[in-house]
Amino acid sequence: MAVNSRGWKWSGTDGLWRGYTALDLATSAYIAVATGAVLLSFGAEGIRGWPWVLTAHALIAALVLLAPRARNAGPIGRFLGDWYPMLLLPALYGEIGVLTLSAGFQNDLLIQRLETWVFGSQISYRWIRESPNVVLSWVLHACYLAYYPILYAAPFALWMAGRRDASRHTIFGIMATFYLCYVAFLFFPVAGPRYAFDGAHNAATGVGPARFAAWLLDRGDSWGAAFPSSHVAASVVATGMALRYWRTLGLVLLPFTAGLILAVVYGQFHYAVDALAGLIVAALMLGVMQTAEATEPQRVRVGDYGVESGSSV
Repeated sequence: MAVNSRGWKWSGTDGLWRGYTALDLATSAYIAVATGAVLLSFGAEGIRGWPWVLTAHALIAALVLLAPRARNAGPIGRFLGDWYPMLLLPALYGEIGVLTLSAGFQNDLLIQRLETWVFGSQISYRWIRESPNVVLSWVLHACYLAYYPILYAAPFALWMAGRRDASRHTIFGIMATFYLCYVAFLFFPVAGPRYAFDGAHNAATGVGPARFAAWLLDRGDSWGAAFPSSHVAASVVATGMALRYWRTLGLVLLPFTAGLILAVVYGQFHYAVDALAGLIVAALMLGVMQTAEATEPQRVRVGDYGVESGSSV
């Protein structure tokens, strides 16, 4: 695999994967796993609308196959070829709820026991009830609503600033983080405290951002997508990559990301251990990205599966 101006690109000029980037391969791998979840783990006959799910997977696979050609088809094609997984992100998240809808709360019981062991109590249940602070709730829920702006602002600002390599690397880091979390959701679905516990009703839940967040989740949340928190993991990766490539941008995103980490627990959206696990996933991903870039100047044979420098416009 080589690092060049098109991001991490699979080495080799005449092989099967010529022209494909690490992002394409990661997307293909995730779609293969998700398709396996439909066909094997959850039983296709038990998933409502499963033919449409498989059709969607086939269309995404087609996009992966077309991506190398798109990246050589001018500015618009290059943008779509690099950004297609980010553009599909809401649909990929929504699919999780379809595939895990039949899952119960058995995994929540395990996570709740882990929560008590790590933190001494159910923080996601107690915090907003025992500290119903209107100002705190307004700020934290506003940060929670900044989730998608954080995700897209990091790579898009880098892209618009002409830092295309940095943008591509950031997109890969974000999407690889999501794929890891989504695989966990598929095979270890955790509903989360929003479903496991009754909702709180006090001054903190009555502020505008809290009501709007609840409204959005009522219409677009996915069952089983709690552990690890992809909200935390992906936001931290996006902010960490921004700090690496454009410090000012990262510093702008940092307070919103910090607030989001607290908000997922305060708002009873995630167990505290969900957020902690999300932080661990983010730290691992940022470490992998740092290591990959640190080895970029080295040239090794393709057969060694190393990272080599390359040049491409």
